Amino acid sequence: MDEASLRADMIEGLEHQIGETLDEPVLAALQRVSRDPFVDDASTTGDETSPGGGGGGNGDRSLELSTVVRLISALDAAEGDEVLVVGAGVGYSVALLAEIAGAKRVHAVDIDREAVAIARSNLSTAGYGAVLVDRRDGANGLPEYAPYDRILLEAGVVEPPRALRDQLAERGRIVYPRGTAVQTIAAIEPDPEGAASGGTADDDDAPKGFRTVETGGPARLQPMLVDGEQRGVERNRTRREDAERAEQGHFARHGWEQDWIDWDDRL
Repeated sequence: MDEASLRADMIEGLEHQIGETLDEPVLAALQRVSRDPFVDDASTTGDETSPGGGGGGNGDRSLELSTVVRLISALDAAEGDEVLVVGAGVGYSVALLAEIAGAKRVHAVDIDREAVAIARSNLSTAGYGAVLVDRRDGANGLPEYAPYDRILLEAGVVEPPRALRDQLAERGRIVYPRGTAVQTIAAIEPDPEGAASGGTADDDDAPKGFRTVETGGPARLQPMLVDGEQRGVERNRTRREDAERAEQGHFARHGWEQDWIDWDDRL
C-alpha cells in the first residue's frame, strides 16, 4: 500500500476515533506532513504509532495522534498566525502547525535540551527547518517574538502560566490540557468583560480575564516541568545544588566571608 493510501486510512481512523470530520486546514496538514522523520524517535518511548509533541517541559516525548489532532483542531490556527508551541517533543505537531500557519510563523520551546535537538533535526528533515525551536522554560514562553495569535501547551496544567497569557495577542487563543491526571483539552480566549467585572463565570475554570470557548478530550499528558525536573537532572534540590557548588570549586560563593579571600594565594 502506498503512502497516500496509508495516510487516507489513518485520517479515516482518526475521524472515527474523534467522532467528527476534521477541519480542512488540519486535514490538509495531515495529508502533507510526512510522519517518517518523527516516528523513529517516537518509537523510543514505546509508542511507534504516536508521533507528537512533548510535554511543556518535557514529559512523554510522543502523544497519541488523536490527541495531537484534538489539540491542533482546538487551536484553530490559520495561515499567517504567529504560533508558539510549548513542548517541542519530537516536532510532529509543530510541523503540522508549520504547514497550516507557515514555518517562519511557528516557534517552539522545550525545557529539555535533547528534545530541542531532536525536534530541530526532525523538522529540518521534514522540510520545516525555518521553524524556530529554542531551549527555554516553557512557563516563561518566548517573549522576544510575542504577541502570539495562538499558543499551544503540550503539557498538563491547571491554568496557563501568567507569562504565556501576557504574550497572547488581544484576540488570540490558548489551548492546553486542563487538569492534573486525566485532563480536558481547553481552548480559552481573552474576555475583557470578564476582566472588568472581576473574573469569568463561576462554572468556568479559565483564569481571570479569559473565557473557555471550547473543550474536548479526555487527554492524558505529562505535567509541565520546571528547571531541574527534566530528564537527566538531579531532582533533589539540595543534592543538585551541592553538586553544582562542588563543581564550581573556589568560585562557588558561600557568603560574606568570600569578600576577604586573598585570590593571589588561592589561584
